[in-house]
Amino acid sequence: MDKIVEELSKIGIIPVVVIEDAGKAVTLAKALCEGGLPAAEVTFRTAAAKDAIAAMCKACPEMIVGAGTVLTVQQAEDALAAGAKFIVSPNFDEAVVKFCLERKVPVLPGCATPTEVGKAVAMGLTEVKFFPAEQAGGLAMIKAMAAPFRGVKFMPTGGLNTKNIGAYLDSPEIIACGGSFMVNGAKIAAGDFEWVRKETEAAVEKMLSLSFIKADNGVNVLASKRPERAVYHMSHRGVSFDESTAVYDEKGLVSIEGAGMRIVRG
Repeated sequence: MDKIVEELSKIGIIPVVVIEDAGKAVTLAKALCEGGLPAAEVTFRTAAAKDAIAAMCKACPEMIVGAGTVLTVQQAEDALAAGAKFIVSPNFDEAVVKFCLERKVPVLPGCATPTEVGKAVAMGLTEVKFFPAEQAGGLAMIKAMAAPFRGVKFMPTGGLNTKNIGAYLDSPEIIACGGSFMVNGAKIAAGDFEWVRKETEAAVEKMLSLSFIKADNGVNVLASKRPERAVYHMSHRGVSFDESTAVYDEKGLVSIEGAGMRIVRG
């Protein structure tokens, strides 16, 4: 898995941004980072996309900023010129995929059918976007396609919200979920970035859903279905983890100890 895609997987939820005014991009980026999601897929649905990507990348270098709704090679070129670190398309376009692969840029083309997934696999991809997620059959459709296409992971986008995103994120077939519910266009236009920050924080808490199991010799044992993701977010909150205590299996991290806590898969 590409390092950028691996980082997106640990972040878990990728805000899908539609922004009309690039002048608001930096404040938006800071609100997302402060809320716990240092990533954004800035869509080329508006003319402000390229400038917004450039502004975010310059002001928040720690943030993983990518471009979404990339329909043409020209848009891909513009996105990379602005500093985008990954490319996402709602459809499978061979020219866009080839352009990105030649430049070793992570690309997630939209694949909603086995035929499209097969085309992506034929070009060497192991991660794709599933769009529109809810309308195209949701998690059940993803699991059905993942069965024959072993090794392919999906990033669903479309119709996801705080009520249904948890089931997607807990599934091993999912690398991350794209969502716009914390970056409401009207709130951005009104400059209500405190709302964005709070909604982002709420989304992260919903995603982590750490459950207390027991206290073991003064250490709180917490369960997470995706412990790598929990460790990532807890580390960004200042919790230190001891890698020497980490236990792994073929599925990834099983358990690890940190300051006063142990996170286990469960």
